[in-house]
Amino acid sequence: MVNSSPLPRSTSSADYQHVPRPVTALSKQYATAAYTPPHSHVRAQLLFATEGVMRVSTEHGVWILPPRRALYIPVGVVHELDILSALSMRTIYIEASAAASFGASCKVVEVSRLLREMILALLDEPVEYALDERGDWLTRLILSELARADTVPIAIPWPRDRRLVAVCNAIMAAPGSRRSIEDWAHEAGASARTLIRLFPKETGLHYRQWLQQVHLAEAFCRLDKGESVAAIAHALGYASPSAFSAMFRRILGRTPQHYLGEWRNVE
Repeated sequence: MVNSSPLPRSTSSADYQHVPRPVTALSKQYATAAYTPPHSHVRAQLLFATEGVMRVSTEHGVWILPPRRALYIPVGVVHELDILSALSMRTIYIEASAAASFGASCKVVEVSRLLREMILALLDEPVEYALDERGDWLTRLILSELARADTVPIAIPWPRDRRLVAVCNAIMAAPGSRRSIEDWAHEAGASARTLIRLFPKETGLHYRQWLQQVHLAEAFCRLDKGESVAAIAHALGYASPSAFSAMFRRILGRTPQHYLGEWRNVE
């Protein structure tokens, strides 16, 4: 039976947290440079964009999300959003009990064509969709598809040591900088040996591994803007496009060209 007085579909996340349904869906537009301050939800969240790029930050990490990449955010995790280009956001909020099997850590997942289309279809349903009808069936399929979605090893773990935070912020602001770790250490008032020790202790990654995660994040932003692999490799300080592609493939299992081909097939 169709709900005779459906809830209006708003752009406020608060209006979707206590709807008596396991999954709710929200659509929202953001202008470039928009910012959402730190907040959390009583539901888990799957956050992605159909257009544009956003940066999501928690106390433990930073994620850069182009289209086709979504971030799963568990219940109660405080996060903030920086909009890097005009963004069409699509997100679902998952009731805690329904999200329990998805884990307690943030993770990047591939948004398959099927998952994307089901989320878009759910947005055409009432917020409080009828049980045992189309909206409810879509919800079950979304949860099933999310459970089998591939994860992507892209994350920028974030430190707490103030010296390392200063260095990481500087690198994030200039990901293509040719400066050495000795240069960064001098600027932070620490020795290179100290920074080399702090990176794995604070982030779980060695300096070069952490830097590669930053490069991948920046590369996705530039790929989203249509830049060539050669231009991206040069901007990030790689000796050649092939050197950059080798790093990309070693971490993600595919070349930038393959990524672009897959992305276009989904559009």
